[in-house]
Amino acid sequence: MYLILAKTWYHYYNLFNFFNNINSIFCNLIATNKLTMSTDKYHFRFYDWEKKLKNKPFLRQPFGDNWEEYTWGETGIMARKLANGLKSLNLKKGSHIGLISKNCREWIIADLAIIMAGYISVPFFPNLKSNEIENLLEFGDVKALFVGKLENWDEIKKGVKKEMPIIAFPHYEKNSKVDEGFQWHEFINKFSPQEEDYHPKLNDIWTIIFTSGTTGDPKGVVLTFDINQNTDIMYSEEYNPLGVDFNGNNRFFSYLPMNHIAERIAIEFTAFKNGGTISFTESIETFVKNLQEIQPSVFFGVPRIYTKFQGAILSKFDQKKLDLLLSIPLVSLLIKNILKKKLGLSKAKVVVSGAAAMQVSQRNWFRKIGVNITVGYGMTENCAITTQIPGNNFNKPGSVGKVQPNVEVKIDEHSEEILMRGPYVMQGYYNDKETTNNTIKNGWLHTGDKGYIDKDGHLFITGRVKDTFKTSKGEFIDPAKIEVLFSEISQLGQMCIVGLDIPQPILLANLSENGKNEDKSELTKILESELEKINSNSVSHKRVSTIIICKDDWTPENTILTPTMKIKRGNVDKKYKSDYSNWHNSYSKIIWE
Repeated sequence: MYLILAKTWYHYYNLFNFFNNINSIFCNLIATNKLTMSTDKYHFRFYDWEKKLKNKPFLRQPFGDNWEEYTWGETGIMARKLANGLKSLNLKKGSHIGLISKNCREWIIADLAIIMAGYISVPFFPNLKSNEIENLLEFGDVKALFVGKLENWDEIKKGVKKEMPIIAFPHYEKNSKVDEGFQWHEFINKFSPQEEDYHPKLNDIWTIIFTSGTTGDPKGVVLTFDINQNTDIMYSEEYNPLGVDFNGNNRFFSYLPMNHIAERIAIEFTAFKNGGTISFTESIETFVKNLQEIQPSVFFGVPRIYTKFQGAILSKFDQKKLDLLLSIPLVSLLIKNILKKKLGLSKAKVVVSGAAAMQVSQRNWFRKIGVNITVGYGMTENCAITTQIPGNNFNKPGSVGKVQPNVEVKIDEHSEEILMRGPYVMQGYYNDKETTNNTIKNGWLHTGDKGYIDKDGHLFITGRVKDTFKTSKGEFIDPAKIEVLFSEISQLGQMCIVGLDIPQPILLANLSENGKNEDKSELTKILESELEKINSNSVSHKRVSTIIICKDDWTPENTILTPTMKIKRGNVDKKYKSDYSNWHNSYSKIIWE
């Protein structure tokens, strides 16, 4: 029933500029005198849990039907040995250490060691091409590289210079064998554990995270430990958007890329600060099985994941039958419990969506089966913290919520750009002073997103500032405002409004799983009807002349999507622009490429 989920999760990394909810109760502890520490040091709470939960499971790695577990104590010993191992490479303090791997226990241990040894982590997406990793390693001044669970090492290693020190994770079945460099266990076991509980200074750089490159080359977002520590206020008895248990009884499921700010903050560092277990998925094929076994206490994904969940359920129950079952009180409760368990969400206190807009109808649909999905807004540049709307709030459809603690948001009156200010804003872009100065002005982060704030303080996102284009008639088109009109058509998946050098905009789209299961002629009639309805309520220059169903799915591999599943509009134009005029002038309103 859920095979379709397992085969697609990896391609929907999502997340991507996901959202906003982070870690511990540091500020609360200070206020109640439960914690004392130097004000110029980052309190790395891993050390606290390492002692308190020494014999409790921390990292859980699946191998078929078996789960191997490292306790907090075992993890600490390995990280401390590795920290001394890194220092043996004679790299100066503050050197940049790269990580490229799919999610696994060694990723967490390597990141711990980098902090313990006083270095700076520079993580990368695990599906980069050789030219991409080559450019990022050079631009990011990376001095050593952890290489792990990868499917494409033979391609990636072409971009890694031979003199680069490499530490290879243990080999995972059905993944590339990394023979280069130091081998994990052999290297670690050469060293004794570091005894010092090293706490970085607040103004030390914690990590440099490269953006996915939606609007151009990736930019290196510089985040300090001070910014990370400020996120602690996200978790208190009064405000706890991820439903964290402060006694360490948390179950996290790690499957979105570890170099994305949402996974890094809301999974890895939330565990460091609040305790619990982090469980990983073994492979694409075992994703659903692993999720069902874990039943995490918090789950998040991009909207596409929830579309797959929905499609899987509707493949077993048509909507009319499901509605009937849910209308019977006792049966409804039973059906909801069964569905949540099958989805792996039966124990989830909070279910979240981010990185892209979620359809209001889809959020309402999940609510009917007992899954209340919270949404929010954030980006790498502000540690994924801006706004949030609770899962049980359905009074503001389309909103991404109100500002989170210590956040200010305003709208530029000329460009409609969303401006954000708060203690979570990046230090800047690495080695790019000009772009930094154009992005942070007078303390305000210029997000690049357009939106508005309603009278009740709820933020609504309407598009991207740079996405606006001009048709051959000289009319300006904001594509996101038109795309949202088509977002409720369940048969359409990824979509992109284009229109350079033609009189009217046209819509390029992929089919959703629902759409792929429809009869082609029937679907054409449905789309024609929907197009006519939408155009009848639009001003003339915003009416879409044609819908084109593209034959190829858009993926990161064909460069139409970023690794976080955002559309690269420039690459859409490169691929399809030569056909725009013919498609616009066609007598057919719906064209199948």
